[in-house]
Amino acid sequence: MSRSAVVVGGGIGGLAAAIGLCRIGWQVTVLERAPVLADAGAGISLHANGIRALDVLGVGEEVRAAARPQYTGGTRAPDGGWLARMDGAALERELGTPIVGIRRAVLHRLMRAALPSGCLVTGAEVTSADRADPGRVRVSLQDGALEADLVVAADGVGSRLRAQLFPGHPGPVYSGSTVLRAITEHPVELATDFTVTWGEGAEFGHIAFHDGRAEWHAVLNSPPGVRHTDALAVLRRRFAAWHDPIPALLDATRADSVLHHDIHELVTPLPAFTAGRIALLGDAAHAMTPNLGQGACQALEDAVTLAAALAAEPTVEAALARYDTERRPRSQSVARAARQAGRLGQQLSHPLAIAVRNTALRLAPSKATIRTILRHADWTPPSLV
Repeated sequence: MSRSAVVVGGGIGGLAAAIGLCRIGWQVTVLERAPVLADAGAGISLHANGIRALDVLGVGEEVRAAARPQYTGGTRAPDGGWLARMDGAALERELGTPIVGIRRAVLHRLMRAALPSGCLVTGAEVTSADRADPGRVRVSLQDGALEADLVVAADGVGSRLRAQLFPGHPGPVYSGSTVLRAITEHPVELATDFTVTWGEGAEFGHIAFHDGRAEWHAVLNSPPGVRHTDALAVLRRRFAAWHDPIPALLDATRADSVLHHDIHELVTPLPAFTAGRIALLGDAAHAMTPNLGQGACQALEDAVTLAAALAAEPTVEAALARYDTERRPRSQSVARAARQAGRLGQQLSHPLAIAVRNTALRLAPSKATIRTILRHADWTPPSLV
């Protein structure tokens, strides 16, 4: 008898969970509250752990074909001087793949294509989940309800289901940083596949794509809720003295394409990633700052681990216990490391502290960057067979 699951949220984590569940023979419905799939989010870097998870889900080859490997790049100072370089070829030798850059819209489309037709339902906002029946979960929508053997809450950093399951948890908090980002309208001449530049309380980075265009992001220390009528003009002033190609990236961007989001994270770790037959996944479980580029990769790990546990264990309860045991320590450790990386990187604003950090980075051996990436990216996924 086929078992059924409802996945709440149609982002990367939710789609990955749905693919994994379908691959082990479950009947899956994905409920996405947005009426139209806008695929906002500009671009994304995927480390080896994320690529390996996608391989298990059967979409790794397609993602590699659509992504651009990041072989050249590193960290710079605003004057253009290099603080640390990253050797993508060396990373590929260690892990079997370099970091790759891909548009989120493309990644979403490739993942949706791996799902059965009709699996994804848009404009479906889940308001609550009822666990009164120990063998089933009933999710309420604005215009009805669904029952399933399992519910996967992949509804993001502001997860409504997480708040219901853990009412005493303080929820997400503002990290102190806000991010503006966009994809250029046309190709830009770039000397590296990616670069991150650290200044006083600010970061500017880019990811190059196959077609010559690029995603850029600007992360700023800022009070929450600050918005600008002309964000591009503000960024041009803020980064006017920073090195090339930052001005060119901003000049190649349409003003109406700039996205602006405050960065929130779960500073207080959740006591569990499961409650009854509900599993929290991705940002709903462990929202972290983007400083290690691991947010999506950890969600992909979650999805594969959950599907593998459900395939291997005799009961849903045993599988969810295994999922919690395997995922919570690792993902919460990565979240702590991301927070620390932000404090020592983009968020650092005292000139003396910045000078000490920059000197330390310049003196560090070239293999130090590789070791830092390996610490989080060298993950072996479980099998779904």
